[in-house]
Amino acid sequence: MTRSHPLARDGGARNEPEVPRAGQARGTSHRYWGFVVPALVAYGVFVLWPIVQTVHYSFTNWDGVTKATWAGTANYRTVFTNGQLLGVIAHSFELIVYFSVIPIVLGLAVATVMRRVVSARMSALARVVLFLPQIVPLVAAGIAWNWMLSTTGAVDEILQKIGLGSLAHSWLGDFSTALPAVGVIGAWVLLGLCIVLLLAGMTKIDVSLYEAAQLDGAGPFREFWSVTLPGIRQELGVCVTVTVIAALSAFDIVYISTQGGPGTSTMVPGLEIYQLAFYNRQMGLASALAVVLMLLVLVCILPVQWYVRRGSDT
Repeated sequence: MTRSHPLARDGGARNEPEVPRAGQARGTSHRYWGFVVPALVAYGVFVLWPIVQTVHYSFTNWDGVTKATWAGTANYRTVFTNGQLLGVIAHSFELIVYFSVIPIVLGLAVATVMRRVVSARMSALARVVLFLPQIVPLVAAGIAWNWMLSTTGAVDEILQKIGLGSLAHSWLGDFSTALPAVGVIGAWVLLGLCIVLLLAGMTKIDVSLYEAAQLDGAGPFREFWSVTLPGIRQELGVCVTVTVIAALSAFDIVYISTQGGPGTSTMVPGLEIYQLAFYNRQMGLASALAVVLMLLVLVCILPVQWYVRRGSDT
């Protein structure tokens, strides 16, 4: 008496996975490329090609109309030796303090408090309210804050009513306070995004880690340092990346609120590139400054991305 194979079912036929034929595999690969190629073409035409053209124009003298002439590295030497252009680059790094450091530090504090004391329903409402500045167009935010920071605006009115009228002045029209005032606008815009991202990262941390830290006698600060910060490493990396890029490439808020003034106290690279290209018709110098700005963004962002990926791999 023969015994049937234990894997045989339905008349002895085995249910084995069907191996795709070579022609089918090639057809599937072609279908995939059919979806990818249009995106690659669009990316190449609208992103990579303008970058290549910008690098090319940075080595020329060109007014945007007549034929460009080769200038070598003269435009880059101007960027790194001209005091005004170096000051413009320095302003963008000063904005990092307002656009990145302040929103992230305040975001960590607010997100930690919300995780500890706010109920789930109130937390959802608070996240919606705090995220609203992020969805407000930067042009509208700049106009609103321009009104609020004027001599007849809400800020000076509040200072007058609480007895600090001596501090009231035109915040965006003063050489010493114009750039910090622009920074406050940027911090207000980016704070909600940082809070939402950091709070989302905290909610995914296993509660047992906090319980174990409390059993070991860890206080709130030690618990935050040893459990919370390592658990939100990726979210912190995203916050730093987004806010630093926003600071280095700032344009909308500065253009609407101060247009680089008073004088050049709030001039930033994005606005300087715009004025060099379209007002002064120095396309080569504007392109060189744009390339330098792109490299500065990469220098600031790549170490952050490396640190985040290194932490996630360990």
